[in-house]
Amino acid sequence: MEWPASCPDMNPIVHVWDALGRRVAGRQPPPQTLQELERVLLEEWDRIPQLLINSLIDSMPQRCSTLLAVRGNHTLY
Repeated sequence: MEWPASCPDMNPIVHVWDALGRRVAGRQPPPQTLQELERVLLEEWDRIPQLLINSLIDSMPQRCSTLLAVRGNHTLY
């Protein structure tokens, strides 16, 4: 199966980065310095539930089937 490496449907880490970004953006007060941002990123990274990671991994067979069915066009992932 040939798909571009940047295809978000086949790159579940994009969803992890999105979750991390939303967690950091939701912090009050937001980080004010690069050092604070680094600390917050590490804290929020550690708080991402392993269940989310497992769910993304487990979804790969369905993602592949869906992409094949739509011939590489847009999916809901």
